[in-house]
Amino acid sequence: MKITDIRFGMLRIPLKTPFKTALRTVDQVEDVIVMVHTDDGRIGYGGAPATAVITGDTHGSIIEAIRHYIAPKLIGLDIADLNRVTHGIQNALVRNTSAKAAVEIAVHDLWAQLYGAPLYRLLGGGDPVITTDITISVDDIDTMVAKSVSAVERGFASLKIKVGKDIGVDIERVRAIHAAVHSRALLRLDANQGWTAKQAVYALHVLEDAGVHLELVEQPVKARDLEGLRYVTERVHTPIMADESVFGPLEVLELIRMRAADIINIKLMKTGGLSNAIRIADIASLHGIECMMGCMLESSVSVAAAVHLAVAKADVITKVDLDVPSLCALDPVDGGIDFNEAKITIRDVPGLGIRAIHGLEPLDLKQGT
Repeated sequence: MKITDIRFGMLRIPLKTPFKTALRTVDQVEDVIVMVHTDDGRIGYGGAPATAVITGDTHGSIIEAIRHYIAPKLIGLDIADLNRVTHGIQNALVRNTSAKAAVEIAVHDLWAQLYGAPLYRLLGGGDPVITTDITISVDDIDTMVAKSVSAVERGFASLKIKVGKDIGVDIERVRAIHAAVHSRALLRLDANQGWTAKQAVYALHVLEDAGVHLELVEQPVKARDLEGLRYVTERVHTPIMADESVFGPLEVLELIRMRAADIINIKLMKTGGLSNAIRIADIASLHGIECMMGCMLESSVSVAAAVHLAVAKADVITKVDLDVPSLCALDPVDGGIDFNEAKITIRDVPGLGIRAIHGLEPLDLKQGT
């Protein structure tokens, strides 16, 4: 099974309600879909969103990185030689992690198709059913409480609360949500780099003293502020999770050396795909550090790959934040993953099992044009 062509499409999916964080507001998912074709007629699917404020990738840069740098390295390679293929992807150019992730997802899809098995089985196996949290976007307190209660009533046992805009209001948001659902759901906070280290310590001490139990707090400080992250981790009881501070394996090693966080959030768009995500999970496992499997605001094409990895590495990936399909007004992907509110199930079909993507807009671009 040799790679013969790489083509592109654009997938736009409206959200049920706008997605608001300390960094941005978004009302639809917009993914570049990558289709890797082979000489036996099979297609592997991958995808990536534009996350300029996090990874630096835009839709244009994703397409151009693949067309001009990654694709020329891959045409003619055999999918069975997976290590060579992923090496070509990772070394085609620096950074551009979302572009690399989209192609890696597609070639892993083909690799599993080649051997006639769901991807998670080739990555190590596991129970093909996992549960995810759901994100509660930044909003006024009453709206956030109402959305939290609604999510619990729909079966979500973990809520990820977006904060990071105003420290005083953030504290009140969390206290109000805790009062409404604390006996029925675990609370995770995501500050999206919105606090300083001292603000984070202050806020968490206030919440801890008020009896608000939090499962974790995600990325309270700026991505590059590892000293600030360590400052917070050392001074609070609540577990601290690194997200934007950690993209690849080398950063994980530095984070562990500094003891700057308790948990690591793995996202394929940060790691550049599955190969580095697997390395991160293995490094974390060796050091006894838990991981979360997360995602950007991306379609179920790429989220499917994250689900397969979370299942295969469930011994270390103990938390799942793959709720975007539940935030979308519809799922245009007919595939091997069933997203049913908090419950995510992998079907027993080869690869990612994607049969069709409805509403995909073909782009008049492909490798070599």
